[in-house]
Amino acid sequence: MNDESTILLLQLAIPAGLLLLWWVIGSRREKRHLASLARREAGLSGLLLTTLRAPVGAAPDAPPPALVAGEAAIASDGFKTWVFRLRNLFGGESKSFARLYDRARREALLRLADDARARGFDAVCCIRFSAVDIGGNATSAGGRKNAMNMAVCIATGTAYRRAPAP
Repeated sequence: MNDESTILLLQLAIPAGLLLLWWVIGSRREKRHLASLARREAGLSGLLLTTLRAPVGAAPDAPPPALVAGEAAIASDGFKTWVFRLRNLFGGESKSFARLYDRARREALLRLADDARARGFDAVCCIRFSAVDIGGNATSAGGRKNAMNMAVCIATGTAYRRAPAP
């Protein structure tokens, strides 16, 4: 093997190795996070979460309702970022990025539920979700092209205490 072919092989092997490493690490972290979300969502029994505007079954003598919120910012791993940029060249839906936003939404809802429980409430109504851009991903003026892809979600709602079941 001559020097030119060795250099070409290294120029291909190093990026391929980095992509493989990013994929392995990112997949493991995503699986761990999804397992954590499922475990924590299973513990939500007894807490009423709804998007309805009015409280359902609110206790008349309960403390006043309060605004609760949960925020989550989840960064994409290197492999997903690379695939997302490649997908951007050809267009179409980026399923890996959609999963990233789903994880951020679920995490924000769990943090909202934790906030409500910590304040002594057992129900949240009028839950709303907002997505924001904090990583410079927007294509508006001033957006950076090399910014890290992030999924950011904020969940807000009105927490209250329900009347005991008769």
